[in-house]
Amino acid sequence: MRRIDLRLNAMVCRSAALTCFVVVLINARPAHAQNGFGMPPGMAAGTVATPPSLQNPPASNAFAGPPPGAAVNQSPLPTSPSAATAKAGGGSLPQGSGQVHRVYDLSPYTGYLTKQDRPQQAVVDWILRETGGNVWFTEPFGFMSANRDSLSVYHTPEMHEVVSGMVDRFIAGEKDPQIIHLRMMTVGSPNWRSRAHMLMQHVKVDSPGLQAWLLTKENAAMVLQSLRARTDTREVQAVDVVTYNGQTEKLVNTRGRNYVQNIRQAPTGWPPYEPQTGELQEGYKIELSPLLSIDRKTVDCVIRTDVDQVDKLVPVDLDLPLPSGEMYRARIEVPQMVSWRLNERFRWPTDMVLLLSCGVVASPERAQSSIPLFNLNSLTGTTAGRADALMFVEFRGRVAEGLPTSPVPQTADRSGSTTRGRY
Repeated sequence: MRRIDLRLNAMVCRSAALTCFVVVLINARPAHAQNGFGMPPGMAAGTVATPPSLQNPPASNAFAGPPPGAAVNQSPLPTSPSAATAKAGGGSLPQGSGQVHRVYDLSPYTGYLTKQDRPQQAVVDWILRETGGNVWFTEPFGFMSANRDSLSVYHTPEMHEVVSGMVDRFIAGEKDPQIIHLRMMTVGSPNWRSRAHMLMQHVKVDSPGLQAWLLTKENAAMVLQSLRARTDTREVQAVDVVTYNGQTEKLVNTRGRNYVQNIRQAPTGWPPYEPQTGELQEGYKIELSPLLSIDRKTVDCVIRTDVDQVDKLVPVDLDLPLPSGEMYRARIEVPQMVSWRLNERFRWPTDMVLLLSCGVVASPERAQSSIPLFNLNSLTGTTAGRADALMFVEFRGRVAEGLPTSPVPQTADRSGSTTRGRY
């Protein structure tokens, strides 16, 4: 049987991927970095829209009744049968463990966050991180509810002590925007530790494959200088993230990569089959949520990182039938992904630097472009094979005390926080 080789239009796919890279590069500028600094919403020049939680809802006529002359169906709504048995609670809450109801005033904290949507969610998030989520859904009975002005809690006196301590860090803590400096690097070999080991204090972590150290700012500068002197070091990004106390900021650096996902029949008749392309998002997303102590001597910070890289695209040839009985050969691509996740809470003195190593992770093996503009580095570096991914995290104080003298492009993006998968 004679075979006809179908050469897919690879130039079209490469052109689409290249176009996607350029679009991501152009759109990587944050919406609120108007002055070249990663400022939270409301601090950059220009008019900032009112958060949805502060907007007046539009008048609704959903209950205004039907229009004049319209027919009205007076039959009762159908009810579905339920096996659940419920009874009235009797008008009182369980108090078997001495539970009490207290309302905490959040307005000293939320009052100045006029450009943040639902800033009270940060208080709830940090309380859940401190207490754990199970204590609110098991015995003894308790609940917690928050709006922009207050936090309502029903629980034992011991739990109220924990809640009160966390609320104090918000309402009596730092109110000015703060700077968290992030520096991301990759090193081709993990042997950089041999020189830096005596300069770092090891920190215990729970995430598999993650290592953490604390360094004085002087020792951090020495380690950074040693890394830059290596030929296998790639500095991926350095950014000043500006955030309010307890709020969550997100850095996003992703791009699309096109590939041939499927082969389908062509409506035009010839060629009889055509490629169906798909797109993969590769890159990294980092979320930071720092919370200062009242005396500003320590900082708690939740760091969440999602990294997805396309290691390579595995080609698969398909033999497709033709009406003449011959076979039509086409090719699809199966992505081979490399992904890792980090979700960890750290606490360290504000006069020290936190250094994280994500371990030796896979680095995509792809040819480098001859045009420097299109050499887009990924978090795992541009070195073929494997690389040790490093992240320096440094608290730099108030924005007013640490503004840069010249604009530096940033990629800090504001993201509304959610409570799923954090605790």
